Amino acid sequence: MPLRTPPLRALHADRGAKFTEFGGWDMPVEFDSIRTEHDAVRESAGLFDVSHMGEIVVSGPDATALTDRLVTNDVAALDPGQAVYAAITDADGVMHDDTVVYRLPKDETHRAADEAPAYLFVPNAGHDEWAHGRWCDYRDEWGLEATVENVTDDWAMFALQGPDAEAHLRDVADGSSPDLGRFEMTGDAVAGVDCLIARTGYTGEDGFELLVPWGKAEIVWAALTGVDGDDGEDEGSGAQPCGLGARDTLRIEAGFLLAGQDFHPEDEPRNPYEAGIGFVVKLDTEFVGRDALERVDAEGVDEQFVGFRLVERGVPRNGYDITNTDGKVIGTVTSGTMSPTLDEPIGMGYVPVDYADPGTTIRVVVRGQQKKARVQTLPFLNG
Repeated sequence: MPLRTPPLRALHADRGAKFTEFGGWDMPVEFDSIRTEHDAVRESAGLFDVSHMGEIVVSGPDATALTDRLVTNDVAALDPGQAVYAAITDADGVMHDDTVVYRLPKDETHRAADEAPAYLFVPNAGHDEWAHGRWCDYRDEWGLEATVENVTDDWAMFALQGPDAEAHLRDVADGSSPDLGRFEMTGDAVAGVDCLIARTGYTGEDGFELLVPWGKAEIVWAALTGVDGDDGEDEGSGAQPCGLGARDTLRIEAGFLLAGQDFHPEDEPRNPYEAGIGFVVKLDTEFVGRDALERVDAEGVDEQFVGFRLVERGVPRNGYDITNTDGKVIGTVTSGTMSPTLDEPIGMGYVPVDYADPGTTIRVVVRGQQKKARVQTLPFLNG
């Protein structure tokens, strides 16, 4: 099956981007270097093309009931323009995806209904068809009245991230989107293009995520990166273009989960409590997996997602064994990197709760050698 491509694939190639396959998409992994792009986000601002993320719109009289019963957080409590982070679990409480659910603002330009709430949620890369099918199947099983649309191919998605993100957006936005609070969304025009803009992100920095009409993506990208639309030259006044390589190092430093790697329904089956995001589970709501997670909440977990720093030379990678000091395998690294900000090797993975306390000494097997590491509280960066 051919890879799906973002709308600006050719533009990114002309800019010199290197590409990688991710979630069935052909996406830019870096433009200049991972370190350059990582530092830009930590120190100023970077712009990511994340058009590989899915978008599903749920509308109609039972849109709230349907979505509330298929994610772990409290969707019914959202006001127009608010968003919430949630997990999508099966009947056993195992996570199949994590997502952000937005209650769309009451603006007919952006698909929201005045009569009933409408929602947009963002499945991870390659999960849009699965999520669309899941919502439709449960809608039909429960006899609910809701329209479920997979609009992934209608929208480009950009992430403007970093301490200067607000200033960059203020330069090109027509309305009040730069004044949004965390996990709020509004409609606004950027360089004359009507967009949906939310104050959300995946880097540990302040920033915004923009949904841009697919056919007008280049206009908005050029405005945010400071590229002159007439000659294509970079004027040096915009955000640094960034690829998925820097997005990965940034999210690891922030302690954020990566679906399909830090959890997977078959290869790494985990519930939200094990994964360290028990705060997204609202047991006073009814959702698929609620009863199983209520039992986990009462009984506790046997293993816990933790961060760790290597104190010896080496870089932890996905799949490496974690052992105790006696050499017994107690877990597996799910994510790891050499932190550009800390200049130290860091990683994350699951260990028995007896080894989860900050400061606990463990070992990570790097190329056949056990490297000393210490467990630490996530995130690795503390503001």
